[in-house]
Amino acid sequence: MPLFISSLYRFFWFRILLTGVLFGSLCMPLQARTLNGFDLSDSLLDSRKILSGGPPRDGIPSIDNPRFTQADAAGWLAPDARVMGVVHNGIAKAYPIAILDWHEIVNDRFGSGQVNALVITYCPLCGTGVVYQAAPAGNALSFGVSGLLYNSDVLLYDRQTESLWSQLQNRAVTGEYKGQALQMVPSWYTTWQSWLAQYPETQVLSRETGFNRNYDRSPYGDYDTSTNLYFPVEFLSQAYHPKERVLGLELNGQFKAYPFAELAKAGASGEVRDTFAGQQLLIRYDAEQRSGRIWLAGTEQELPVVNSFWFAWYTFHPQGEVFNGSDN
Repeated sequence: MPLFISSLYRFFWFRILLTGVLFGSLCMPLQARTLNGFDLSDSLLDSRKILSGGPPRDGIPSIDNPRFTQADAAGWLAPDARVMGVVHNGIAKAYPIAILDWHEIVNDRFGSGQVNALVITYCPLCGTGVVYQAAPAGNALSFGVSGLLYNSDVLLYDRQTESLWSQLQNRAVTGEYKGQALQMVPSWYTTWQSWLAQYPETQVLSRETGFNRNYDRSPYGDYDTSTNLYFPVEFLSQAYHPKERVLGLELNGQFKAYPFAELAKAGASGEVRDTFAGQQLLIRYDAEQRSGRIWLAGTEQELPVVNSFWFAWYTFHPQGEVFNGSDN
C-alpha cells in the first residue's frame, strides 16, 4: 500500500476491495475463514462480517517505542488540532490525532509495573479513541493493527497470542484470550488548546515515529464530515448525522449515548447532571468543540467514555439509551 495515497483513490480502492470481500466472505463456510493470517473459526462474532480493511496485518504500523516532547516543542500543533489526552500514574500525555490517523495504536508505559502498561487505540473510520490497560491477565501485551474490521471498527491483535480484540466491545473475540475484557482508562478527546490549558506540563507524542508519514495531512480527506461510510455496518440510525459526535458510556452493563447536538440543547453552561444505571452523573462538555468528560456526581471518579461518531456507537449499541437535551 503506497505511503501517501490520495483520499479519492483510497475511497474507490476500498469500495472495489469491499465488493470482493463481501461476496467471498458471505459464500465461505464459517469454519474455513482466515483473513490476514488470523484464524476466525472460533470467533465470538459472525466471522462473515469480519472484513479486510485493505492493508495487511501491520500494514498500518503501530508505534511501539513512542518518543515524546514537552509542550513547548510541539509548535506544529494548531490550537484547534485534535488530541487524545491521558492522565495516568500522575503523568499527562497528549496523542495528536494527526499521528493516530496513520498508526491507530501506540503501545506505551506510564511507569513501571503491569498496571502502567497502556495501549492507546484510535479508529479513524469510527472516530473512536479508547485507552486500555494492556495486561488483561497480569501479563503486559503488545498490540498491533490486524487490518481487519467489524462493523467498520478496528480489530486489534496482541502479538503474544494473536488473539483478535474488538475495540468497541472491549474484549477479545478470537484466540487464547477469547471472551476476556480489557479495562478502559479515562481519556479525553479534545483540542490541543484545551488540553494544554488544563495540563501545561503534558508530554506530547513526537512526530519522530520512525516511519515516513505526512502528519500534516489526513489520509481520510473529508471523511469526518461527509455522510459516506467506507464499510457496511449492521445497524444504522438516521436520528443524527452519521458523523455526529457522541459521548458513549457503559455503566453497570448498560449503555448510553450523549450526542453533542443534545448536550447543546441542555444549555450553555457546559455542565449537566443525569441519572443513569442507578448512578448520579456529572457531564462537563464543550458542545462547539465536541468534547466532554463524565464523573460520578459528588466524587472525583472520572468514568471512561468513548468519544465516537454516532453511527459507530449506534451499530454496537442499538438498544442503548440516548440523552435528550430537551428534557433538561
